[in-house]
Amino acid sequence: MSIVVSNLTKIYGQQKAVDDISFTAGNNEIVGFLGPNGAGKSTSMKIITGYLAADLGEAVVNGVNVNENPVEAKKQIGYLPEGNPLYYEMYVREYLQFMAGIHEVKTGVKKRMEEVIDLTGLRPESNKKTGQLSKGYKQRVGLAAALLHDPKILILDEPTTGLDPNQIVEIRQLIKELGKNKTVLFSSHILQEVESVCDRVIIINKGKIVADDTLTHLQSSNINAHIILVEFGSKANLALLQNLPLVDEVQENQNQYQLQTSDPEKVKKLLLEFSLQNNLDILSLKTKSKSLEEVFRNLTA
Repeated sequence: MSIVVSNLTKIYGQQKAVDDISFTAGNNEIVGFLGPNGAGKSTSMKIITGYLAADLGEAVVNGVNVNENPVEAKKQIGYLPEGNPLYYEMYVREYLQFMAGIHEVKTGVKKRMEEVIDLTGLRPESNKKTGQLSKGYKQRVGLAAALLHDPKILILDEPTTGLDPNQIVEIRQLIKELGKNKTVLFSSHILQEVESVCDRVIIINKGKIVADDTLTHLQSSNINAHIILVEFGSKANLALLQNLPLVDEVQENQNQYQLQTSDPEKVKKLLLEFSLQNNLDILSLKTKSKSLEEVFRNLTA
């Protein structure tokens, strides 16, 4: 495994920002790291990258223990932190050359700089100082710096913050391409982005991991994760629908009803019986899994 986190704990005063979490991320895997604000995402990422020390537990990246050998561990990682600190007085290439020196890239530096400039779409703004760039282009500079030394592992904290919709699509595609030969762990509050990019999702809430699964399985196996959409020819009795067995919640919109259940097949049969008993025509009846947003809200509310 490229990332192995074991019993990681970080305490600030009386608060456990990270509370005994464990997970792994394999080679060539893109893992979304999700959670509400203050859940412990950024703290966990800082510990994995060696920017913060854990109070308990350990993180191992590409076989290197971060606590025991932080410098060697950082060589394995490309890190785009939240906030993306830059030296605003430096020109883009000047900054990238500076970062290449920090990462000890000793051969083909200029060629590699031009490669990451093209990879991240920086070319149109590459002759400016970083302080003159828009927020979106500053994010691209941070991502370019994270890629300079061609690391095996990428840790990206909110990588598309400040990008316009077109730029977001480009960076998503880049992350997908990078995930073909790197391990990528990235956080985002844009859940559609996670759905379009990730192989797997880890959800953290109040310092604890509350879900760790593939998107498909998470959406289909989560308790009450199914939605039945039914449309009748006329208005139905909402109270009777809510009292159907295995129905947990009903939302009404004119003659259309959305039912939440853990057993959609049984509920669909009950709806057929319900329509006959109440002289209702069913115009449409279909099932869908909950969106990642709905699963996220259930787990973190």
